[in-house]
Amino acid sequence: MTIAVNPRQAEHPVEPIFLDRWSPRAFTGAEISPAELNSLFEAARWAPSSYNSQPWRFLYARRGTPAFETFLGLLNPFNQQWAKQAAVLIVALSARSFVRPGTSEVVASRTHSFDTGAAWANLALQASKLGWHAHGIGGFDVEKARADLKVPDDYAVEIAIAVGRQGDKTLLPESFHGGETPNSRRPISESAHEGAFPAA
Repeated sequence: MTIAVNPRQAEHPVEPIFLDRWSPRAFTGAEISPAELNSLFEAARWAPSSYNSQPWRFLYARRGTPAFETFLGLLNPFNQQWAKQAAVLIVALSARSFVRPGTSEVVASRTHSFDTGAAWANLALQASKLGWHAHGIGGFDVEKARADLKVPDDYAVEIAIAVGRQGDKTLLPESFHGGETPNSRRPISESAHEGAFPAA
């Protein structure tokens, strides 16, 4: 089995885990143990959040269980082609409100999506550390997910996630092969600016 070589190069010193984490689609179909899966959720649990509100919630289905087909059916046909080999499918939610510490008042959260994004990043990095890969999926039916998974109105349906062991690209239809390699990033100079937003 040939696995893509990682061509990424950092502009500045960073821990290797940031370059090693990427989002393949070729998964072997290997099962993930409950202990390993809980390690992913444990990493997510320690993400920072506004007022420590921890708005993230994760619904999941492991491959081979009846719920897996329900979760797979939420994805668009393109994503179903490869995600069917994932070890687990996850739908991440975020609570739109919280109780401010020291009070009993429920208030709207302006940062619920941002904070849940931090939890997702932790989950993805922990997956990479354990030899798994987590692939975030925007291509799914949000309203069907809300209905089928009985998500309360006060929660935003954020993203679907497929987690699996990376396999060779030949496990995928040929049309996927070209994208089955770690991608690059724009230079820091295009993303980080001292002071005000740069003029066009």
